[in-house]
Amino acid sequence: MPFGTDQILWYNNNDWGRLGYAVPNFGDDPTTINSGIAYLVDAIGKNLFGIMHHPDAALTVPPSINTLTRIHKLCIRARTILAGRDVASGQAKFEPSHASPAPEDFIIYPTPYFKVRNRWLKEYCGLAMLAMTEACQHTENRVPIDFSQQFSGLVGQYIQRIYRLMAMELLLVDEDTASAAAFTLTESQLTAYAPHTVFTSTEMVDTVSPLPDVPTEDDLRVLSAGIPATMLVGLAKWPSGGPPSGATGAGTSTGAGTSTGGAASSTTSFAPPPSP
Repeated sequence: MPFGTDQILWYNNNDWGRLGYAVPNFGDDPTTINSGIAYLVDAIGKNLFGIMHHPDAALTVPPSINTLTRIHKLCIRARTILAGRDVASGQAKFEPSHASPAPEDFIIYPTPYFKVRNRWLKEYCGLAMLAMTEACQHTENRVPIDFSQQFSGLVGQYIQRIYRLMAMELLLVDEDTASAAAFTLTESQLTAYAPHTVFTSTEMVDTVSPLPDVPTEDDLRVLSAGIPATMLVGLAKWPSGGPPSGATGAGTSTGAGTSTGGAASSTTSFAPPPSP
């Protein structure tokens, strides 16, 4: 019997699969009764979706200040959501008396990842996907409303790593400053971004990526609204295409709607995701 996996999953559906789209691995936990965790996963996923569909993701040169500003805002948003809802071990959690929250699906936004050419954005995207994976599979999805500082620390470490890497490597913030838990980039640090003074001429030159593989806003509409985790199909391990677990059903690769994952073709039709 094959073992499952907790790695980032390939969204192997039609051209989305061929282009290397991915989703966080929610395992066998597609739902939650914790509204705070659901909100966190949705906010990270939605913002990451926008960042990874920027033209910067298709280029090997350092990202533009537009993208860095969006990453900065994503990290601040995630930190704010975590800080506003975590509770110390010695502090009483918010507990309902009679009310019981209904389970809700995690909303997932399939995002370019496996074939992303920009190494900085691919690394940041991978860390954000791992943060969502930790959040989706955490035991505190059984706890309504609040979550612990341990949960916040576990998920937040990935967000802090993204912020630290971006600040040090691209914005030249010193390590001690960038590693501080409360460090926040200033407007002057962002506007001082000048990659041409840091990277070699080789790193500052690129070729044009395949233009037929650029989805329009209408193409992306089927993904940009988010897909409930229980409705996702065609998920697979990258690059083998094997199922993410021994079970077959929603969330596994059953063959329907899969792609070859081969080289980019000259004509692309972005079909909507298949129904389960």
